[in-house]
Amino acid sequence: MPSRLSFSPPILNAACPWATDLTFLRPLYASPSTGAITTRTSLIEGYPHDDAVNTFLFFDSGAQDSTSSAPASFPSSDYSRTSSLNSFGLSPIKLAGYLDMIRTLAKENPRSSKPIIVSVTGTPESCAKAIELVEGVAREVSIPLAVELNLSCPNVPGHPPPAYYADELRGFLAAIPATCSVPVGLKTPPYTHGDQFNMLVDALAESGRVSFLTSTNTLGNCVVMAEENGEPSPVLPSEGGFGGMAGPAIHPLSLGNVASLRTLLDQRGLDIDIIGVGGVSDGQGYRRMRKAGAKYIAVATALGKQGPAVFDRIVTSIERQAKL
Repeated sequence: MPSRLSFSPPILNAACPWATDLTFLRPLYASPSTGAITTRTSLIEGYPHDDAVNTFLFFDSGAQDSTSSAPASFPSSDYSRTSSLNSFGLSPIKLAGYLDMIRTLAKENPRSSKPIIVSVTGTPESCAKAIELVEGVAREVSIPLAVELNLSCPNVPGHPPPAYYADELRGFLAAIPATCSVPVGLKTPPYTHGDQFNMLVDALAESGRVSFLTSTNTLGNCVVMAEENGEPSPVLPSEGGFGGMAGPAIHPLSLGNVASLRTLLDQRGLDIDIIGVGGVSDGQGYRRMRKAGAKYIAVATALGKQGPAVFDRIVTSIERQAKL
């Protein structure tokens, strides 16, 4: 039986640019309204980040009115343009850097039992090594650790999300140690038809080594345009202006993914938890995601818009609803 996540409140941040370093991770970890936190997805060797290409924007999904920014700090509470599009690849910080950050947080919070989910990706072999490294740090610190294998980033050139392909997915699942001392989960891309869901659940049933899914990552190959010299033009500086879409614009698709996965997992008797992510920014979104079948709820774009206070607002809304 694989190790399992356990935390309360059942709310956390998703792996995202607003979890890149201690500037972001410290306030997330200190928040009484997060039950756990997740690091930005990293590689053992790091990712060649390019500020000129790897960036993001917020946009209004109805008007495609957009604004670009850089995640150097949490922005002010501007609640317009609530969806996002990003051309980020992965964190430029190596996995070893995140493990050092975890050691720092453990020293600063010696009595805390709030879990940290370390999001990683790479090859099956490097992911196996990453799990081993996280297990080593888990033996050093009192903070519970877990590993999220991100098999779903749409923005890495030449490397399509492995979770779309059965053989590649099985290769990553086989790399997870059979006797892993920390919970291991997968971050999945948005699926859009039944065969994709069945492929994933079949592979999970064969493996038996995964205890949670994070569903869903951003939807790739999206473009936001703005008027430039009287003509529509892509806003992101990536080739063709393509990026991964998140926030309210993806919320219905994320709800559908969570609901489909929960149904199939239950039908197969698979006791795998779901972290639901995609467009949650308030108590209503939280309740919708729970209704769809998520045990835990993660936030990314709304964190970028509102900062850690978004978690306080969600928890307050939940508590208020519980009293009615």
